[in-house]
Amino acid sequence: MKLPQRISGLQHHIWSPRLLNWLIIAAVLLLSASFARPGYERLVRLVALAGLGFLVILFFLRQPAWGLLLLIAAGPLVHFEIGTGTESRLNATMLILVFLVGVWVLDMLVIKRQLGLVYSPPLAPLTGLGIIAILSFFIGQLTLVPLANPASLASQLGGVALYLFAIAAFVWTYHQVKEIHWLQRATWIFLALGAVYILGQLKLPLLNYVSRFFHIGSIGSLFWVWLVALSFSQALFNSRLGIKWRLANGALAAAALYIGLFPSRSWASGWMPPLIAVIAILFVALPRLRWLLLGAAVFVFVQYSQSILNYLNSGVESYSYSTRIEAWRVLADLIRINPLTGLGPSNYYFYVKLYALRGYYVSFNSHNQYVDLVAQTGLLGLFFFLWFAWRTWRLGWKLIDKAPPGFARAYVFGALGGLAGTLAAGMLGDWVIPFVYNIGFRGFRASVLGWIFLGGLAALDLILKQPASETNGIEQNHLAINAHAAFHPDR
Repeated sequence: MKLPQRISGLQHHIWSPRLLNWLIIAAVLLLSASFARPGYERLVRLVALAGLGFLVILFFLRQPAWGLLLLIAAGPLVHFEIGTGTESRLNATMLILVFLVGVWVLDMLVIKRQLGLVYSPPLAPLTGLGIIAILSFFIGQLTLVPLANPASLASQLGGVALYLFAIAAFVWTYHQVKEIHWLQRATWIFLALGAVYILGQLKLPLLNYVSRFFHIGSIGSLFWVWLVALSFSQALFNSRLGIKWRLANGALAAAALYIGLFPSRSWASGWMPPLIAVIAILFVALPRLRWLLLGAAVFVFVQYSQSILNYLNSGVESYSYSTRIEAWRVLADLIRINPLTGLGPSNYYFYVKLYALRGYYVSFNSHNQYVDLVAQTGLLGLFFFLWFAWRTWRLGWKLIDKAPPGFARAYVFGALGGLAGTLAAGMLGDWVIPFVYNIGFRGFRASVLGWIFLGGLAALDLILKQPASETNGIEQNHLAINAHAAFHPDR
C-alpha cells in the first residue's frame, strides 16, 4: 500500500544522508565546546547521549530485524540489570524488548500513522491471554482471601509484565522478521552460543571457564529445549546444509542430551523436555515411522514403569514429587475462590501461608506452569494459553508441506519439536512464563527463546504467503557472512 505523500516524505527525510552529516557536524561542535568550556561537560554528555540514542532509534526503525539477533545474544552475554526497589531486577533482555517494541509502535503510530498489525492464527489467543492477565491484576486488588495480605503492588505489576513481555516477544518477532535469512541468522547465532556453552560444560581444554560468561538465568530449561530441537532438526532435515555442518549440529544435540542425561541427570528439566522435543520432531518429520515410534514409546514405558516409579519414590525425587502433589492440593482449595480469572499475578504465594503444608505454614510456589496459570489468571488464562499452543501447532503442521526443502523445512520441524518440549517443560516448572517468586525476572532470559522461535514460525508462515518476487530468495540457503560462514554455515 502506497503511503500518503506527506508521510513518505517524512520517511525520506529521516533516512536522508544529509541529516546524518548534520548530526556528525553537531557532535564535533559539541565535543569542541566541551574542551573550550569545561563547565559544560555534563550538558555536552547529556546532549551526546541523546544524539546517540536518536541514531540508535533511527537504525532500528530502518533495520528492526537486527533486534532479533540482539535479543538472542543479550540474554546470555549481557549481565546488565536495573534495580526495581525489590528483589527482582529488569535485565537486558527485558529492556531491549521494551525498546524494540517501543520503536515498532513509534514506526506505526508516528511515521506510518497506521496500526500495522498482521493477522496470524496465534494472535487471537495471545490477545485473550494478555487481556485476562490484566483483568486478573485488577481483580487481585479485591479482598479475595480474608486475613491474608496480597503480594506487593510492585510484585503484582511484575507478574503482569512477565505475561506481556512473553506475548510481546512473539508478536514483535513475527511482525518484524520479514525475510527468511533473518531466521537463519538468529538460529545460527543461538546455536553458536549454545555450542560455546556446551563445550565449556564438557570441560574441554582452554574452554573450562567459557560457560561462566553466560548469565545463569539464560540457561533455563527452554535454553536446552530449543538448543536440542533446532540443532537436531537442522542436522537431520536441512538437505542444503553442508555435511560437516550437519554433523556439527548433530554433535551439538547429542552433547546437550548427554549433559542432561548423565552429569546433570538429577535436573529433569534439563533432559526430559529436550528428549520429548526430539521424539516430537521424529514423529512429525517421519510419518511412516509414527506408529513404530509410538509403539516403542509404549514398550519403553511399560518395560521401565517400575523403574520410573522406584526413581520417583526414592530419596530427593520422592520428596520433590510428594510435596508438589500436596502443594497442588492446597492451591486447588485456593483456586476455588475465583476459578475463572484466578487470584491475580503473584498473589497466591502469600495466600498459601494460611494452609498447612506438612504441618508448616509457609509460602511456596507450584513448580508447574499450568497450575501457576490457573492460580494467577484462572481457567480462562489456562484456556487461552492452551489455545495458543494448539493454534501454533496447527500452523506449524500446515507449514510442513509448504516450506521449501532446506533450512525452512528443518526450522518447521524444529519449531514443532521445540513447542512440544516447551509444553513439557511447563509440567516441571514455570519455565514458559516465569513466576515472580520462582524462576523470576532473570529466568525470562531463557523463556524468551521459546516465544521468539515460535514467533519465527509465524513469521515463516507470512513469508511463504508472499509472492515469489517478494520473498527475497526464500529458496536460497546460501548466506555468505564472514569467511566460511561461521555466522551462517549453509553452503
